Amino acid sequence: MTTKPKAKKFRIRRSPAAANAAPRPASAAGAMAAAARSGPRAGAAATAEEMPFADDHDDGFGDAPYPTAPKRTEVSAPSDASAENEIAAIRKEGLTGRQLRMARRVAQKHGLAPTSDFDAVRLLRKQGIDPFQRSNMLELVVPGQERKAGSDIQLPKTVDKPQLPSTEVLDEDNRAREIVRMQREIARRRRRKLMQLAARLAFFVLLPTFLAGWYYFRIATPMYATHSEFVIQQAQNPAAAGASGLAGMFSGTSFATSQDSIAVQGYLQSIDAMLRLDEDLGFREHFSDPDIDPLQRLDVDATKEEAYKIYKKNVKISYDPTEGIIKMDVVAADPELSQLFSERLIQYAEEQVDALSLRLREDQMEGARQSYEKAENAMLDAQQRVLSLQEKLGVLDPMTESNALMTRITNLETQLSEKRLQLQQLLDNERPNEARVEGARGDVRRLEAMISELRSQLTETTEDGQSLARITGELRLAERELQTRELMVTQALQQLETARIEANRQTRYLSMAVAPIAPDEATYPRSFENTVLAFLIFGGVYLMISLTAAILREQVSS
Repeated sequence: MTTKPKAKKFRIRRSPAAANAAPRPASAAGAMAAAARSGPRAGAAATAEEMPFADDHDDGFGDAPYPTAPKRTEVSAPSDASAENEIAAIRKEGLTGRQLRMARRVAQKHGLAPTSDFDAVRLLRKQGIDPFQRSNMLELVVPGQERKAGSDIQLPKTVDKPQLPSTEVLDEDNRAREIVRMQREIARRRRRKLMQLAARLAFFVLLPTFLAGWYYFRIATPMYATHSEFVIQQAQNPAAAGASGLAGMFSGTSFATSQDSIAVQGYLQSIDAMLRLDEDLGFREHFSDPDIDPLQRLDVDATKEEAYKIYKKNVKISYDPTEGIIKMDVVAADPELSQLFSERLIQYAEEQVDALSLRLREDQMEGARQSYEKAENAMLDAQQRVLSLQEKLGVLDPMTESNALMTRITNLETQLSEKRLQLQQLLDNERPNEARVEGARGDVRRLEAMISELRSQLTETTEDGQSLARITGELRLAERELQTRELMVTQALQQLETARIEANRQTRYLSMAVAPIAPDEATYPRSFENTVLAFLIFGGVYLMISLTAAILREQVSS
């Protein structure tokens, strides 16, 4: 068994600094001589540098062998001398072994016969072909494409000079000098950017903030705010405790008076309240005082809308629906006047609260009162009719009269029955006494006539067209109507009482939670807080504008 010898493969790249530091000889003979003088080790290295094409075959050419090393030739003509000079110039460019191998391949593809890698570069440039152009490199790996030797080469009319990397090598001093120069340029550019940024911040942020602070600390007139709190309550109804549904659920909470509270809040913030306050205490005159700074002062000939803007700015009212409390802050240049303004506005609120439920209460009471009066008048008319019938007929109580007549008729009928028995007894004798028989018969006739007369009083009409039955019927109807009217009066009276209770329940009361008290110190302006707020506002506006401008500039440049 024999083992094949293995040789190590080297890829030696030559740096540009080494190329400038140790220039190569102008010819292959000079290179061989230099390699001989430098010894076998250096000669081997030089040979490896000059013949990088003897490397492995794994770079895209398959089994095609590399050209062999160039043979040593002597310069025998001026053209050979110029070629050697061009090769020497190419050597000074510091090309790598990969670039030289690529140049040899491109030369073989174009049908050239270079003697070395540097000669391949020279021949390609002489033909106007850039050996290092990317398109030429890509054409080497296209499968199935072969170029015939001696085929015509389609070249452009003008070939631009390729942009090759600079071969200038800076020493340590020049490199340090360039680094310092770039650092100074960067620092100068940063200082200029910072100065521009500082100027913009000073003009757009610091200067407006300074002006705002100067106004708040030096010019703004001190303002005094009087704080007060009040709540609108509803009268408690004992019957509401047992009410069911939403009415009983919200009867004792702030939701029962939320509409009234919102209505009062709206009225106090209306122009009507401002006009009443101006008529009573001179609101416009106070804020037109020349001692107030121009930004807060109201012009003497200002319109109602302008005065209303000042009013809304200095009278702040808020309502908390969870607690049902109305909070009011009244601002004025005089603390005592601020307290007077607050008290007068609370008085307006009380009047408004009373006016809100007054119409409802009056409507409820008016309807119940009219119903009661109507029922009472009808009862009086029925009672007067009964009295008129009694006076006209002369009968106090027809039932009593009827009972008395019926009693008399009953007694007379009893006597008539007895007389008839006596008469029948007398007639039963064989020889009755005529005198007694006639007397008995007379008694019977008289009793019958009397009974008939009494019965006629009950049903027969008298000379004035009235009978006891008719009188009894009319009186009964009148008394029945009187009873009905009395019942209606009772019901109307109950309705009137219920309406009165409901009207009392609809009554609203304004209760003071925090009374208005004049402050000792000025509440406004809050100089420090307002200055910081102005700084934040101006800074935020500047930041937004800067970001917007940067985004637009980037979009335009792209």
